Amino acid sequence: MEEVRRRMLSAYNQSIESNEPLSWFEELYSGSEKERENIPWDWKEPHPFLVEWVEGISNPGKALVVGCGLGEDASFLSREGWEVTAFDISESAVSWAKQLHEGLEINWAVADLLNLPESWNGKFDLVLEVHILQAIPLDIREQAAPLLAPLVSNGGKLVCIGRLEDGEQSQEGPPWPLTIDFIEKIGSGLEPVEIHTAIIPAKESNRYRATWEKNRCISQHQMY
Repeated sequence: MEEVRRRMLSAYNQSIESNEPLSWFEELYSGSEKERENIPWDWKEPHPFLVEWVEGISNPGKALVVGCGLGEDASFLSREGWEVTAFDISESAVSWAKQLHEGLEINWAVADLLNLPESWNGKFDLVLEVHILQAIPLDIREQAAPLLAPLVSNGGKLVCIGRLEDGEQSQEGPPWPLTIDFIEKIGSGLEPVEIHTAIIPAKESNRYRATWEKNRCISQHQMY
C-alpha cells in the first residue's frame, strides 16, 4: 500500500507542476496496468454507507454517480433498480468500469464536474458523491462542491460520503478529510437530512455520510 500511495503522490505532484491539477486521475488509471490493487481508493465493492442508505429507499429513480472510478457504486445502484448515469474525469477509468460491469444498463460518460452538461441540472433523483471532493485540492473543491446541488431534481436527494477531519495534522497530498463546516455547505440550497459518522471496520479513519433533499415545488393551483 505504501508503494501505491507513493505512485499516487508522484502523479499528483507532477499534475500540480504541469498546472493541470486533476490530470493525475487519468495518469493513475492509465498507468495501473488494469491491476485494481494499484488504485488506492478501489474497495472492489460498493461503499457500505451507500448500501445502508439504499436499504431505506423503496422507489429508485434516476441516479448520477459523480467521479464513478471503477463503477462499484454505479453497478450496485443499477442492480437495485436505479437508472444510472456515471461519469469520471478519467477516460481510462470509464473504459475500465464499462468492462468490469458489462451487461448493466448504465450510461457511462467522461466528464468534468466543473463543466457538466446543462441538461443534467435538476435531472436526478439521487446525486451520489463518494470520496471525490476530498481527493481534489481546496481551491478546486470550493468550486466543485456548489455544483452538486443543482443536479438534484425536485424531491431528489444529494448524498456525499467521505473522510471526516479529526483534527490531526493533515497528510501530504490527497485525500484531504473534510471538516463538518465544509460538509454542511455542500448541500447549500437543499434541506439537510442527516450527517452520519462512523468508523468502518478495517478502515482507519472516521467517515461521514451527509444527505440533503430538494423540496418539491408546489404548483400555484395546489396552493388554493
